[in-house]
Amino acid sequence: MSDDTLIKVEGASKKFCRSLKRSLWYGIQDLGKEIRGHRHGGDGALRPDEFWAVKDVSFELKRGECLGLIGRNGAGKTTLLRMLNGLIKPDAGRIEMRGRIGALIALGAGFNPILTGRENIYVNASVLGLTKSEIKAKLDEIIDFAEIGEFIDSPVQSYSSGMAVRLGFAVASSLEPDILILDEVLAVGDVGFRLKCYNRIYGLANRAAVIFVSHSMPQVARLANRVNVMAGGETSFSGDVSKAIDVYESSFSKCRESNWEISSGFSVDYVAINGRSNQAEVFVQAGASLHVEVRLRLPPRSISLEAVLNIHSPSYELISHINSSQSGLNLIACAASSQSLITISVPSLTLGSGRKLLSLILRDSNTKETVFWAETAWVLNVTSSHYIPAPVYHEATFSIVECS
Repeated sequence: MSDDTLIKVEGASKKFCRSLKRSLWYGIQDLGKEIRGHRHGGDGALRPDEFWAVKDVSFELKRGECLGLIGRNGAGKTTLLRMLNGLIKPDAGRIEMRGRIGALIALGAGFNPILTGRENIYVNASVLGLTKSEIKAKLDEIIDFAEIGEFIDSPVQSYSSGMAVRLGFAVASSLEPDILILDEVLAVGDVGFRLKCYNRIYGLANRAAVIFVSHSMPQVARLANRVNVMAGGETSFSGDVSKAIDVYESSFSKCRESNWEISSGFSVDYVAINGRSNQAEVFVQAGASLHVEVRLRLPPRSISLEAVLNIHSPSYELISHINSSQSGLNLIACAASSQSLITISVPSLTLGSGRKLLSLILRDSNTKETVFWAETAWVLNVTSSHYIPAPVYHEATFSIVECS
């Protein structure tokens, strides 16, 4: 490896066995082969009940780079991180790591639950190669970052998951590692803690290699220089952040469940989005208008309707809520007409690039009874000439004045 390359992975693979009994027997066989000087994992062929958790993964990471790892649950991300951290051996391939490693792969960060937080700091830092005097010099900084000062001498088993992650991240990052491995650590902490983590990672970025796993695409876009998308234990895409997120969200949106329900006595002839009906995916330019039409058949009575248009991220986080009642408007459908055409127009759709999920709800303004409910029924594919990592953006004017 070059001096700047801290991580080099070549064809790393790891297999597991679904059967506990066979897994124990295979383990004994592999141990015997290693004693005789043969490679761990045999010839690479799968034995009965075995499967590849990670298969033929390769990448390099240099000092100052942050690699994002994304993929659905079970894609092999955590298994790969455990191999990188030396917790398990690869069955095939080669992994080279250079420098001190700080890793937070699971909640609790390898803490002994019986020991206190202070004692676990000494144990974890010693594993990383620090002397007792070096740990003592860093101790106050670690405790201050974790913000659990009054509980630092309590057993870790009494900590909440958030407190354990705070302490684990404080230890892993405060020791200035050359390689920092983070697996969903920012998913548990509160907002204040996440901001501190961002600042700490930015501080390490120039002198460390960071591997960051998250299901939050804004976090990935914010931290990563490049991204690997994992699927079925393999790397399905590697490269540009925006393209990688698009690949991930594309596969995720295909797995969504669309629900469409209509109250008794009502019927919907069609729903058209930007003039197109019966389309599950709608393409729209960022900043362009959005026009929704619903032709609704009514029972023989007048009704006051409320229209709601919700836009979700592919991970089902609500990012936009449009409600007719917010404008003080009730949509009155008259009994004299058997049909009503409801229109919703958004003049400028200021959404970030990528796929979004669109939901439409119509309900009785008086009783709040749902008349029509189409939950995440459409994929809204927002395109832009420039990648917009945030879920929402705002138009702005910019100027610069030369000062004498």
